[in-house]
Order: sequence, then structure tokens, then C-alpha cells
Amino acid sequence: MRVLLLGGTAEARGLATALTDAGVHVITSLAGRVRCPAAIAGQVRIGGFGGVDGLEAWLRAHGITAVVDATHPFAARITASAAEATAATALPLLVLHRPSWAPLATPQWRWVDSLTEAAALLPELGKRVFLTTGRTEPAPFADLDDLWFLVRSVEPPEEPMPRQREIVLDRGPFLVDDELSLMRRHRIDVLVTKDSGGALAVAKLTATRTLGIPVVIQRRPPLPEGVTTVGTVADAVEWVLQQR
Repeated sequence: MRVLLLGGTAEARGLATALTDAGVHVITSLAGRVRCPAAIAGQVRIGGFGGVDGLEAWLRAHGITAVVDATHPFAARITASAAEATAATALPLLVLHRPSWAPLATPQWRWVDSLTEAAALLPELGKRVFLTTGRTEPAPFADLDDLWFLVRSVEPPEEPMPRQREIVLDRGPFLVDDELSLMRRHRIDVLVTKDSGGALAVAKLTATRTLGIPVVIQRRPPLPEGVTTVGTVADAVEWVLQQR
């Protein structure tokens, strides 16, 4: 059995370890956006496939027997490509997505479909913004010169960025007390984030509830129709072993 694991998340690393320990040949594919990824069990490849056709050809050439997409919930393009390529090659596909944060929502949460929509809301909500949307997407906020931003990401964010800003480079998991201290120290009055889900970054949401701070949160993109999904590494391991 040869499994292609589309990775880049903590869940993907855990799944690679569990499957390797179970004797499954796992090839984890990373997009290459993070320069120093954490160690991953099994075989690792870095870089794109060249679209749906390239992925389909790669699956055939490498004798893949199942595909697990454990990418970030907002990696819609690779998820769509995986659905098309596995359908064309008649391979089983599983999408492992950590549970949404939607059950934690409060009346102070403002749901949006894009970060452009989030940026338009900010002037009416606060002046000091905690921005946790990833290093590649500060651009929608770059023209908000009247607001101050605390921008947190694992690696340095890409330009353009807000003019008034401070950058914090850090990787979860984060603790509630630390998030409270960070927000109080910088006098944060609104959080902007994505519905990434999971436990590694949920502490910031708990902190906003304690402080009474509004949250602007981007909804997840829809999954391709008909794909099989699970929310935990254990469920993904069970699915893979059933494909033997």
C-alpha cells in the first residue's frame, strides 16, 4: 500500500507517524511555503504537482493506492485538485479536516466570506487589530492606515502589509494566559482570524471571550461535493487501513 498524504498541518504529521508505525508506505507532500518544516515520518516530497493533470500523472507513476488530504482547511485549490485527480484515477480519497470553531461562536463574532470583507468591517469594530490570518494574506488590510495591527505568523508575512504594525513570529500551540497577556499588552480591541479549527490556536478565541473583544472570522471554503471527510487522526488511520 502506498499512500499520498497531502500535508502541512500538525494533523498530517501525526497521521504520517501513525501510518508509518502501522507499516504503511507514506509519501507526504508539502507545498514548500514553510522554509523549515517540522520533522515528518516516512518519505517527504516538496513542491507542487503542476495542476490536476500533473497530480494525476504523478499518482499513476508512483503506484499510489490511496490519497489523504490533510492540508489546511483553507487550502481549497489542492483539495479540489485532489478530488479531480483521484476521480480520474479511481483512487480512494479522504479529507482530514480538524473540527470547525463554529460551535464556539458568540454574538460578538462577525462571520465573513473573504478577508476583503473582514477589512471593510474593521473600522467600525476597533482601532488595534490582532491579525492571525497567515503570512500570505495581510494585503487586504494594507490600506487601513488609521488602524494599528499586531500581525502574527510562523514565518515573516508577505508584503504589502499595514503601515502601522508590529510582527510576531510564533508557532502554536498557544496558552490562554499567554494570549491574554499579549492582547492586554498591545491593547488589542478586535481579532481577525480564519476558521482554521483545532486546538493549537483556539486559545486566542478563549481570550477574546474573557476580554469582551469582537472577532472577525472567515468561513471555510466548501469542500468538493461527495468527498469523504473525518475530523481526527485516529479516524483517518482507520480509514486508510480499511483500504488495504
